[in-house]
Amino acid sequence: MSAWLRFWEHSTAGHQLIAFALVAAGGLALGRLKIGRVSVGIAGVLFAGLVFARSGVRVEPHVLEFTREFGLILFVFSIGLQLGPGFFSSLRRTGLKLNLLAAGNVLLGVAVCVVILRLAGVPLPVAAGLLSGATTNTPSLAAAQQALIGAGADDGAVQAQGVAYALAYPFGVCGVILAMLAARRFVARPLPGGGASGAASPPVREEPKVGRANLEVRNPGLAGATIADSFARVRGLNVSRLWRGGALCVPAPARALAIGDQLLVVGLPGALAQARMLAGGEAERDLRELDGPVNNRRVIVTRREAVGKNFAALQLQTRFGVAATRLSRHGMEFAPEPGLRVQFGDILTLVGASDAIAEAARLLGDSPKELDHTRVGPFFFGILLGVLLGMAPVALPGLPAPARLGLAGGPLVVAILLGRLGGIGPVVWHVPPNAGLALREIGIVLFLACVGLKSGDMFFQYLFSMQGLGWMALGAVITLAPVMGTAWMARRFARLPLPETCGLLAGAMTDPPALAFARQTHGDTGAPVAYATVYPLVMLLRVLAAQMLVFLAA
Repeated sequence: MSAWLRFWEHSTAGHQLIAFALVAAGGLALGRLKIGRVSVGIAGVLFAGLVFARSGVRVEPHVLEFTREFGLILFVFSIGLQLGPGFFSSLRRTGLKLNLLAAGNVLLGVAVCVVILRLAGVPLPVAAGLLSGATTNTPSLAAAQQALIGAGADDGAVQAQGVAYALAYPFGVCGVILAMLAARRFVARPLPGGGASGAASPPVREEPKVGRANLEVRNPGLAGATIADSFARVRGLNVSRLWRGGALCVPAPARALAIGDQLLVVGLPGALAQARMLAGGEAERDLRELDGPVNNRRVIVTRREAVGKNFAALQLQTRFGVAATRLSRHGMEFAPEPGLRVQFGDILTLVGASDAIAEAARLLGDSPKELDHTRVGPFFFGILLGVLLGMAPVALPGLPAPARLGLAGGPLVVAILLGRLGGIGPVVWHVPPNAGLALREIGIVLFLACVGLKSGDMFFQYLFSMQGLGWMALGAVITLAPVMGTAWMARRFARLPLPETCGLLAGAMTDPPALAFARQTHGDTGAPVAYATVYPLVMLLRVLAAQMLVFLAA
């Protein structure tokens, strides 16, 4: 053992790297171990760091500080780019109920933490750590830690926060699963008219998808009118095929219609219903099954010159004689409209002659290899913008000093916005899924390793002490009170079915092990959809709420 301790007396770069490698490898292996259906996941790195620090592993303080902040920035920026495309769509009407319940869960957790802070006399760093651990949210731990450092907290306070997080985390994982089991006993209120509870409750609705319809022109008012004029009031409708006199073609918007023309139109359900009424009826045949020179092909937007342009500027119909009927982006489908701008990685469904589609594909790029290329320059430029935003002071009423988003909030907000935009001119913020996952994992591993190595000695001092056991109990209260209240509200007043309630609870606590438990228990009927609906908003609220707790209570 003495040789082991003498080894860590050295502070060369090699020794520092060995320490991080030991903690990362050991922690990830620990995180894969399961007790029943539950594992600690990525938090295993934190616990490994605590154990190695207790055994004598040492890393220079300035190295720990830089590595912790760098890992934090990598993690939050990568996760922001992932959340960006779906963040604003998750706030639409279809997910409003779920997001309101999830936001209420976040606010209730903060309220319980504030009560504990005032009544139990717990230090602010400990309360912030308990809140993050009890809600199993590592980004909020990082955000609160940044806020504490910004407020002038010393190393002891930062270590206490990490200890409190580690003490509260295990029950944070288990507490959500207990709430899921308890939610079975929360009977939903009957629907008006005597309906039953969970079985009668409507499922979470997904966004309407782009569809198609075969129409026949029977309305005399359309005879002689152009396609553009006939359907001018129908937003997001595209006419991809026209059948007349035994010939099939892709019609131009200026093509005049005649009675008996058959059209294949593509758009959202509402647009298809309007077009059906205007045309006068549906055609008996499916124009897609007819032989002719018209084909369809999916083309990927990868050329810089095309990124950021709208469909009116691309002029696919005028220049190539092809119609863009669908746009797929991050798993969502859109009906192409003149003002809709294409982003890098968009998948367009083009209809037309094979040669014409090939020419349009050359304009758009259609290079799948480009999707696997990580644009490192824009990635770090985005980080620069995020760090600058995080450092910018914001004066808020009631605060003695200006607030800052910090190195957690600033990059996260910028990444969400950049992920939503996709690119600005030739600059593209596209990170391939595998590269994004790798950056997130590396970032969070580095951050948790630093927290564990910094807090190891203090953690074991508190683990079996009365004060440590008291912190665990307070963490359990912060976990159970909000999650039980949310489960009751979801079943009793929102009338959510049990699978969706479980998905909501897992998403509101950003708890992947709880989601895995819900899927094993209920399958894929509702839980994953509810989890994905609330996750983006909850992640942002957790980060901001942790910082506001520190700002307001400091």
